[in-house]
Amino acid sequence: MHGLRNDFVIVDGRNDPFRPSVPEIVRICDRHGGVGGDQLLVLEHPRAAGADVFLRILNVDGREAGMCGNATRCVGWLLMEETGRDEVIIETIARLLHCTRTGAMSVSVDMGAIETDWRALPLSEPRDTLHLGLTSGPLRDPVGMSIGNPHAVFFVDDLNAIDIPAYAPAIQNHPLFPAQANVGVAQILGPDAIRLRVWERPGILTEACGSGACVAAAGARARGLLAADEIEVRMPGGAVRITLTSQGEAIMDGEVALAFGGWLPS
Repeated sequence: MHGLRNDFVIVDGRNDPFRPSVPEIVRICDRHGGVGGDQLLVLEHPRAAGADVFLRILNVDGREAGMCGNATRCVGWLLMEETGRDEVIIETIARLLHCTRTGAMSVSVDMGAIETDWRALPLSEPRDTLHLGLTSGPLRDPVGMSIGNPHAVFFVDDLNAIDIPAYAPAIQNHPLFPAQANVGVAQILGPDAIRLRVWERPGILTEACGSGACVAAAGARARGLLAADEIEVRMPGGAVRITLTSQGEAIMDGEVALAFGGWLPS
């Protein structure tokens, strides 16, 4: 499946446990030697009361991620199709996520609270997360936020002028981020619209990033660059709608797509 071309290989491991090794994860996500995807997702039986499934999110280098908004929306759609319900709760290692059907192929997910404390990102030392003061070429002074995974968001005047693969890795791997960081580069388009590209751990320029869209919207509002509560975030793969609540949470709504189904060879 994919959410705005942010694509995933999803394996149902609820009845037949699936614990792939790092080489297996790399092979499955390889676009030439495997199925191909930005992440490998494994569905398992939930651990928390009230959850419908536990979602394991595995990056292409084998590391486990705490959150992925587009992945959650895709899995939410699958579960709602399976159960016939319009709401499901997905458990990740970061938090419980409430998904709601908003159309035939669209899902909203309550992504929860956006963290701005330096310890929550985490950072290796105390910093003002609204102005981290980091620089890499034309990228200067990002906002630092976490929504289950760490993000550094830069605001620029012209997104087209930024060579993101040339400058984002230095931020991703900066010593300030002990768990590395996803790097967003955003351009304000109007009072309620942002254009965004995200360089995601472990080093991929994705077509869309749900958690990145949430923190870009929250970061823009925290910086005073816009004041709207409902913000459209436009990415190469498409747009999502982010609602920022008075409780400091983000709700993301957007489309999902089913590409194909099959079986992985043993």
